Amino acid sequence: MSKPLGNIRVLDLSRLLPGGFCSLMLADFGAEVLKVEDTGMGDYIRWSPPYYEGAEDSAKSALYLALNRGKRSIRLNLKEERGREVLLKLVREYDVLLESFRPGVLDRLGVGYERLREENPRLVYCAITGYGQDGPYRDRSGHDMNYLGLIGLLGLTGEKDGPPIQAGGQIADIGGGALMGAFGIMAALHERERSGEGQLVDVSMADGALSWLALQHSADLIRWTTLKYVPAAAGTGRLFCEDTPAHSSRRGFYWLNWLAPAP
Repeated sequence: MSKPLGNIRVLDLSRLLPGGFCSLMLADFGAEVLKVEDTGMGDYIRWSPPYYEGAEDSAKSALYLALNRGKRSIRLNLKEERGREVLLKLVREYDVLLESFRPGVLDRLGVGYERLREENPRLVYCAITGYGQDGPYRDRSGHDMNYLGLIGLLGLTGEKDGPPIQAGGQIADIGGGALMGAFGIMAALHERERSGEGQLVDVSMADGALSWLALQHSADLIRWTTLKYVPAAAGTGRLFCEDTPAHSSRRGFYWLNWLAPAP
């Protein structure tokens, strides 16, 4: 059975979760994904516990295995001329390049977007970073919690008048980075069918995660301008419902909330 991305080839230079999950989704839909890792530790997530008993040492991390099914991997030293030459040769044959370095890193190595375009004008180049390729925060490092704090989501999560609570999953990494990256890549590939040219997909995890609060922040803007209301955590309350406690039952916990009028 053919898959919708069966004719797409992806070079994945990213590390850890955002890029790994992005290329995983592409691979699950049929894309051929080749991970390009450095000659040192490679993708750091290879060494993250817990470990799967019986697997090779370099691939025993449960996190690594979960993110990298259906992919192949090679190792290149992009700090050496020979490694850069191999990457340039690969780029001629691939449709997408995905990376998660800080802005300017690949440019300094001589294999940035403009150089790769010279080898393959049809290349779709996707860069997933914390704050995007420009702006005052472009060179800052960060992780999921930093992005969620900056956009205000941490301040909306937790008990009323209590400290912020970090979410159990990585919202900015996946929602603001991986999903936005995959959508941007698909849009660029679609545009390539019309124009014949690739393009740069600039994904900011902070900006992407901010968009997930579109309803919340639009409501808060009105509340601030009319009532001088400062958004704050509301326990289990949400935009359209009041804070209500969890109720226990023999099958676990449940909430009762009024969300919308019946049709």
